[in-house]
Formats: sequence, structure tokens, C-alpha cells
Amino acid sequence: MSLLTSPLPDSVLIDGAEYLINTDFRVSIAFEEIILSGRALEQEAMVKALQMYYPDIPLNITAAVERLLWFYQCGKEGEKGAGVANSKRIYSFEYDSEYIYAAFLDQYGIDLQETNLHWWKFKALFHALKEDNQIVKIMGYRAVSITNKMSKEQKDFYRSMKKQYEIPVSKSEREKLDSIQSVLLNGGDLSKF
Repeated sequence: MSLLTSPLPDSVLIDGAEYLINTDFRVSIAFEEIILSGRALEQEAMVKALQMYYPDIPLNITAAVERLLWFYQCGKEGEKGAGVANSKRIYSFEYDSEYIYAAFLDQYGIDLQETNLHWWKFKALFHALKEDNQIVKIMGYRAVSITNKMSKEQKDFYRSMKKQYEIPVSKSEREKLDSIQSVLLNGGDLSKF
């Protein structure tokens, strides 16, 4: 589905019936936070996601979740919805909200507090933010790989920027990371993680 040639969806087809879906970017940001929290597979979290997206939740829950993920992925078939949780995080809608808000206001003149914006439009605009926006610089610092080909000054600079702009992790995430590190250092079994 192309953003240029097809109208943006405001509903999904499930078992031959059209179901309205909440297209506001805030809903999908909240859903992404559920995914990143690691609770996406919990029944309570999935019920909350269904309630956020569907004014009338379809009876076919499996299909409703599949179409919800299709919508969240901006109509791109074959991508895994939870992939965002497994990739290296270079932004956080929650932690970086001020930078993202400022970038949209500066570059597009869009006040995200005052507008209703379709999720697919929001994502397209977010991906197209210019390099001079602070959030894009920060994402670049978080994404850069420090290599031996860099000078000592470059390595020090990027380490400093990574530390300064590190996305904080919750206490439970930190405890899990510390446990994994401990197991790795002691040659233990990672299968429980």
C-alpha cells in the first residue's frame, strides 16, 4: 500500500466486515510503548491495545490483532510487529517527546498537541526529519558504532554523546540486563531469558 497512491485507512476488513480503527498517532505511540515494555503478549496488555484501536472490538480476536499490527506497521506486509522491541533503540517516544515535539513544530509547523494526525502520516514525517533537528542528531549518536578506525577523540566524543543521550531503562529492564550480564560472565544458561 502506497502513501502516495492510496487513501489512508480509517478501518480494517475482518471476516468481510469493516471495523473502524483509531488512526490517531497517539494511539500507536502508546501501543509501541506496550511492545517495548515487553508486555505485548500479556492478555491484559493485548486487551488494552484492542480497546485503544477499535471502538467496536471484532469477535475474531486473532484477525483483529493481525489487522492492528498491519495498521501499526503502516500497511507493510510481512514485518514483525514486535521487531521494534528487538532492535537497537535509537529513540523513545516517551523519553524524547520534547525533541520530537520541537522537531515537528520547527520543520513542519505542526503542533502535535493541537492536531489530530493519522499514524501513517506521523511516521512518514518522523522518518523524514532533517538532520539539523536535535532528535535526529541524538538518534545518530545512539546509532553510531564506535570502531577502531575512529580516532581517540572521535571515540571519546561518541561515547560521551551515547552516555548523555542514553535512553533510560526501567528498573525491571535493568535487573534483567544485569542478570543476563551476570550469567554471561559466569558461563551460565541464557535459555531462561
